[in-house]
Amino acid sequence: MPTTFRSSLSSLAQAQKSNKGAPAYSRLVNRPLGRVLAAAANTLGMSPNHVTLVSAACTFSALSVLMLTRSTPLVALLVATLLVVGYALDAADGQLARLQGSSSPAGEWLDHVVDACKGPALHIAVLVNWYRFEDAPIVQLLLPVGFQAVASVTFFVIILNDLLRRLYPQQADATPRAHNSSVLYSLAVAPADYGLLCLVFVLGGWHTSFVVAYGIIFASTTALLVVGLPKWLGQIRTLR
Repeated sequence: MPTTFRSSLSSLAQAQKSNKGAPAYSRLVNRPLGRVLAAAANTLGMSPNHVTLVSAACTFSALSVLMLTRSTPLVALLVATLLVVGYALDAADGQLARLQGSSSPAGEWLDHVVDACKGPALHIAVLVNWYRFEDAPIVQLLLPVGFQAVASVTFFVIILNDLLRRLYPQQADATPRAHNSSVLYSLAVAPADYGLLCLVFVLGGWHTSFVVAYGIIFASTTALLVVGLPKWLGQIRTLR
């Protein structure tokens, strides 16, 4: 008998990752939305890798529109919607893997490769859009260049931290973490959440507003990285 949507949703509610350290958008919006999409995918008989590829298709479709079309309010809404759905599907593939008991190194590899591609590509698309359609000054064009660098370093450090903790699991479990599961902490790190950045693209039809919002998120993400690096290094130093 095929699995129903309702039973899949109920099972997924019991198979959630911890919210420890999760930014507010991921915690309150993206993971619940991903749970619904994972239940739908399971009902349709999709695999986690299928969901990962659909997520990539949504994200890169949005970036293609951004690079090829002048940003009007309608275009901006389309871009933001595709990015939000792509990010929700990115949460859904892991949830679906846990539900189906099909987690694998290959699936995790595919998921991380897609994430590694879409992070820099997002800021490249912003750079191309501003250069082609907004007649942006050089100083403004440096904004997505800097954001791309910060996003790439942040992604690499997070993946490296996770890898090293897996190599030394007993020591890592005994190491105090720099984050907690409180809602206040989730709100504090919200500016570094990729999902919040996706939402900002709805302002693309109003260029000045988008530049200001994009710049604020860039500055906040950079500040969180600068604060986080010494803390993460201190944790990794305890691993022997």
